[in-house]
Amino acid sequence: MGTKLKCYVDVMALHNEVTGSCNFLVVKIPAVNETFRIAVDCGLFQEKENDELNHHFPFDAEKIDCVLVTHNHVDHTGRLPLLVKKGYRGQILCTPATKTLMPLALADSCKVLKDTAKRNNKRQLYGEVDVQETIALLEEVDYGKTKKINSYIKATFFPNGHLLGAALILLQIQYENEEPINLLFTGDYNNSNMFFDVPELPDWVKKLPVTIIQESTYGNMNSDEIVPCFKENVTKKMADGGTIIIPVFSLGRSQEVLKILRDMQDSGELDRSIPIYFDGKLAIKYTHIYLKDGFGLKGFSTDFLPHDVVYVDDDIRDKVLHSTETKIIVTTSGAGTYGPAPLYFQKFVGDSKTLIHFTGFLFEGSLGRMLKEKPVGDFVKISGMLFKKYAEVQYTSEFSAHAKADEMIDFLNQFTDLKAVLVNHGESDVKDLFAEKIVAETQAKNVAVLDRSYFFRISPWGIVRPLATKFI
Repeated sequence: MGTKLKCYVDVMALHNEVTGSCNFLVVKIPAVNETFRIAVDCGLFQEKENDELNHHFPFDAEKIDCVLVTHNHVDHTGRLPLLVKKGYRGQILCTPATKTLMPLALADSCKVLKDTAKRNNKRQLYGEVDVQETIALLEEVDYGKTKKINSYIKATFFPNGHLLGAALILLQIQYENEEPINLLFTGDYNNSNMFFDVPELPDWVKKLPVTIIQESTYGNMNSDEIVPCFKENVTKKMADGGTIIIPVFSLGRSQEVLKILRDMQDSGELDRSIPIYFDGKLAIKYTHIYLKDGFGLKGFSTDFLPHDVVYVDDDIRDKVLHSTETKIIVTTSGAGTYGPAPLYFQKFVGDSKTLIHFTGFLFEGSLGRMLKEKPVGDFVKISGMLFKKYAEVQYTSEFSAHAKADEMIDFLNQFTDLKAVLVNHGESDVKDLFAEKIVAETQAKNVAVLDRSYFFRISPWGIVRPLATKFI
């Protein structure tokens, strides 16, 4: 059947689980003997067992024709400089906000990789020159505007609530007057955002015959299963006295947590005399961007900083670490592995008056996952040093920037001609569970789970067949 098609695309995910997001597409037009290669995202693997996958691509970087970026998180952008280092020189399409934010993220990622390589006596993945060359290739595409990639392929970016600058990307492939292939990439998807209004997709998009590449991070959880606990836990701990450490992701979660603390101050739920410290250079830089630029998004709020919040530098951090006052510390990183967070864990994890409150997904192998799962009184290893855990550790997914299973099903059911859904970006068992849910609760003609094992050949009518890859 494939040989009779005048146009088709082979799609696969180069990531098996949650991080390292990269969707690899090979567009073939046999009628004119043309082949085009496209990458949607090019992220860094953060699970320890996948670290070796960071060092190489199963394709020739020089032969990639175009890269599209859904949003500015390191697990979606962190290997772009490696792609450039290996020879990619094409355009990297993203939204204006992502183009503004990404240089900060890549510079920070480069620094972390440099420190990690030095500590482990390994070669650094990429350097500052690669980052600068990557930034030079960024090209912004406004929401709702269609960018023509070549004679056969065009891309349109639509607002996504996951993050400032995040996008759903519609890729449309058409040869002459043949039926088009419409691929919609959700990236990390959310239907709402604390800082701006998220408009619905236009009706014309919902009516397309479409294949959707759908994330599944929380594909095993419905929204009604989320029990908000953050405010209650903060209020209780502050009444008892002690220290709260809130690990946050630099972009998005940092600003959301600061806004919640500000709202708690304004409502009287949090005493304004309790000091709030904000630590993490990248998070602070992002926050300054939030404070001055909403990128034209409707409803964007720039008045969110807690009263008298203290930005932490090296000198202030030393004082905070040795302070016994009741206080709140908002610090990077969200999973606790990088940034200043490990320093605070070392100092406070043995203190029963301390609450460590995680606010986002803790991937397998992260320091946060380990702290969450270790029983009180057990030893924990932080930066190679052993400590006994007596601090209280809490976790909430109420701030999650990812939609839950029911919300993703609602998203899919907007489409009147859903040819196929390809599930990616989730832990293996979660992807399988969510795929089954899609089969049961949507009108999708075909459902498949993406990973490194298969390409799926897509025609205008959906999935043609799977094709086993030569690498795992």
